[in-house]
Amino acid sequence: MKAFRLTILFIFIISLAHAQTYDVKGTVKDNTGMPLVGVSVVVKGTTRGASTDMDGNFAINKVEKGKVLEFSYIGYVTASLPVRSASPMNVVLKEDNQQLDEVVVIGYGLQKKKDVTGAVSLVGEETLTELKPVNASMALQGTTSGVSVNTASGSPGGNINILIRGVSSNGNNAPLVIVDGYEGALNSISPDDIESITVLKDAQAAIYGIKGANGVILVTTKGGRKGMAPKVKLSTYTGVQQTTKRLDYMNATEYAALLNESYANNGEALPFPNLASLGKGTDWQDLVFRNAFMRNVNASVSGGGERVSYYLGASNLTQDGIVASEKSNYTRNNVRVSLGIDITDKIKTSLTANYFNNQRKSISENVLGSVLFNALNFAPTFGVNDEDRKGFVGNEVINPLAQINNTYNAYDGNGLEGNFQLDYKPVKGLSLTSRIGFKTYAEKKKEFKPIADFGPGKIYNVTRSTVVQDKNEFNSYTWETFGTYAHTFGESHNTAFTLGASVQRQWDNYLSATGYDIPNNSWDYADISLTTGINDSKTNSAAINDSRLTSYFGRVQYDYKGKYLLSGMLRRDASSDFPKDNRADYFSSVTAGWKISDEPFLKDIQWLGFLKIRGSYGTLGSNVGKNLYKVLLNGQAVYVLNGKIVNGAALGALPNPNAKWEVAEKTDVGFDLNLFKDRLGIVFDYFIEDRNDLLITNFPVSGILGTGAPGAKNPTVNAGATRNKGFEVALNYNHKFNDNASFSASYNITRVKGEVTAINGDVIPEGGEFSVGQLKPSRMEIGQPIGYFYGLQTDGIFQNQAEVDAHPSQAALGAEAKPGDIRYKDVNGDGKIDFNDRTYLGKPVATYYMGLNLSAKYKNFDLSTYLYAELDKEMVRNYERSQPNVNKNRYYLGRWHGEGTSNEVPRATTGATTNNLFSDFFVEDASFLRMQNVQLGYNLPKHLLESLRIENMRIYTSVNNVFTLTKYRGYDPSATNGDAIGGGIDYGFYPQARQYLLGINVTF
Repeated sequence: MKAFRLTILFIFIISLAHAQTYDVKGTVKDNTGMPLVGVSVVVKGTTRGASTDMDGNFAINKVEKGKVLEFSYIGYVTASLPVRSASPMNVVLKEDNQQLDEVVVIGYGLQKKKDVTGAVSLVGEETLTELKPVNASMALQGTTSGVSVNTASGSPGGNINILIRGVSSNGNNAPLVIVDGYEGALNSISPDDIESITVLKDAQAAIYGIKGANGVILVTTKGGRKGMAPKVKLSTYTGVQQTTKRLDYMNATEYAALLNESYANNGEALPFPNLASLGKGTDWQDLVFRNAFMRNVNASVSGGGERVSYYLGASNLTQDGIVASEKSNYTRNNVRVSLGIDITDKIKTSLTANYFNNQRKSISENVLGSVLFNALNFAPTFGVNDEDRKGFVGNEVINPLAQINNTYNAYDGNGLEGNFQLDYKPVKGLSLTSRIGFKTYAEKKKEFKPIADFGPGKIYNVTRSTVVQDKNEFNSYTWETFGTYAHTFGESHNTAFTLGASVQRQWDNYLSATGYDIPNNSWDYADISLTTGINDSKTNSAAINDSRLTSYFGRVQYDYKGKYLLSGMLRRDASSDFPKDNRADYFSSVTAGWKISDEPFLKDIQWLGFLKIRGSYGTLGSNVGKNLYKVLLNGQAVYVLNGKIVNGAALGALPNPNAKWEVAEKTDVGFDLNLFKDRLGIVFDYFIEDRNDLLITNFPVSGILGTGAPGAKNPTVNAGATRNKGFEVALNYNHKFNDNASFSASYNITRVKGEVTAINGDVIPEGGEFSVGQLKPSRMEIGQPIGYFYGLQTDGIFQNQAEVDAHPSQAALGAEAKPGDIRYKDVNGDGKIDFNDRTYLGKPVATYYMGLNLSAKYKNFDLSTYLYAELDKEMVRNYERSQPNVNKNRYYLGRWHGEGTSNEVPRATTGATTNNLFSDFFVEDASFLRMQNVQLGYNLPKHLLESLRIENMRIYTSVNNVFTLTKYRGYDPSATNGDAIGGGIDYGFYPQARQYLLGINVTF
């Protein structure tokens, strides 16, 4: 009986223990300590639960002891915790970075990265933070396979050229940039406001029709997050800039000795009979280069409630130039707003807007007569304040400091861009979106040229002061409406259908006016309204442009069991830029993929994490050459009115009623491979692009049509074709040793080889300039890359008269050869040397470009570095003048001055020679390796910040443009003006600055 009672008591106690419940309370935060709003807290295995409030708090009554609570939130790893007591539960959710990285923007939608069947690259916020680029475009350099980024100038606010998989067109090769769904530009956005940049490189960009041929860059800016407490971020860096290179030019004594030899070799009196008194003279490069200041300040606040998310950011960038800082500087101001509102569970609306203001002053650069051009060529025997009063140096070269002092200009641009979007999900699987993107931009330019006398005969002398004022207004809007329906048939057939329409209008107007005789010859009075002079020639101009585009597009996506992937796209564009019969066309693509790693026969391979093969094919357009079918009055003519001769306008280029856009045909095959628990990632692509219907300008037609008047020229016609092919490889390695140490590395290499495959008719387009009055140095020809260098090929130096006599005559080039002159090859073998012996000398676009990026973290320290290289490319030294009295690079110290003294550098003489004709003597290997950035950072310990209510504080030091390894003698082997025909010709490119930065990031 006693045993029975004990048994009953034991069962009763067990049942009480089993039925014990608690009222559970707690707080949910992220790993930075910020409360998370709207976290789902559910008792596992039941429907009972709660959501966290604005402070991250939750409460669930009567939860049995031992039950498990599941905490789930989008973008975070789900946590499961058992209930053991009534004590408050403090839960920290970690961001699911893998989950966040899986979703990429693909154009009119999102897709998991593992399901993408096209060639896509992604640059995240961390890369932008580490590189600290002034222009967000530079974040793509070396970090993205298939993409090359080069500066047109290192001056503050200078242009940047982006190529995706090489040069395919002799016209525009710039990719389309889409910012949060609207057409924008990377130079108008603060890099601090960017969350990610996605690059579409293959036929997947066909969804953008006639604007997608050059690739598409999709920019996603930062926004708030619903359920997130307000988060304030402040960041700033400041630093000093300096040039990375000074060219090795002669000092005064070396220069004078060179000129003495030149004059003596031509039987003339020596200009510098006393060399001993000259010393080193004036180093003009040292005088024009300066250490320059730069600073960036950014502030933002973001957060959200149950149905609202918001982001507000503001930034200011100030950058002085390393050449003539007072006349070369740049300021950019940005204010960005992002707001999202869930009106109901089915209707959402969002607004993004970016205001930007750009102010810039600039000096003459990258042209004949630029500041650096003059700094290299002006004589070191002149003093700082000396002018060339006898015209000794020549008519094209002036004192660079005097040039700077007489340079006055200003640029001010203001813009507002953004979009308003409405999303509606009426039923499960169906989402409808309508949005209006807009951009308005107004810019003003003013340039003042005071009366200036740089010396007798100088072509840059100004006898009447002038002021030129320009005003340009650009506006655009895009209204897009599209819907996507996703549905799974059975359990295995997943589909998504997208259908939409787009209407776009772009219009701008331009006005320019010139005034003469500015009061007091002063910048302070440089305004059209104050000028007093009259000029007989036409000095004012205006232009109005209006362009419209109507599009319809659709996409079908299908997968079977998530393993076999297929998608197709179709777009119809109709553009007002082309004649009626060629105004509309269709562009399409198909992509496919196979996740082999999901097959049962590979499941047991432990080291294989993921393997997908994919391919794409499609056609895309490029709407270059607007309004070619119209007749414009942009020519010049002379008329007789009332017995007087007057200047007027005339027909410009002849119209082409058959003009149409270029068409790109793209093929891509590749694979994505992850190994060793996703520590190592490999992405490979092989691609071919055929670009057809290239526009050839000034295409020859009968002279009867009248193309001889000034401003008139032959029409532009679709008459060319090119092919680019190559491969990309991207490697990524990540390893976390423990909670305190991690390491990551990435490497990418791209090989692109392009050639012209067709040009209709007997036409060879030429471009670029070398020296003055010489034949064009660049051309486009079948079998060669676009814009290759074309000139004479050298074969050493004539050592004696016997060698001259034994060689075919070079007199047809302009002068008989003498010992010490350059010997040119008889390329065509006709027994004489003339301009028909010109041949291929190189190309300005690299065959290979690659990036290596390393990052390591240990406890609170982090270290990163980025390197970039371009191989197999050439550049032309066009900053060396041929006039006899200009300064020379010190390699001329190794010039020929007698038999056997040199076989590389010709003799010095003031007499007539052919040594300055465009040849491979002026073409150099411009391959390079550059360390773009190295940065060391430190995160202050949390316990030091808690009392200050600071969530995180990071201080760092960074160096940009650390060093460049190259054989090229010029300032910057990576610079180019961006011209397809005429690029890579160096007048003394404004070099990129080395930047020493110190910065701090604070989060509250």
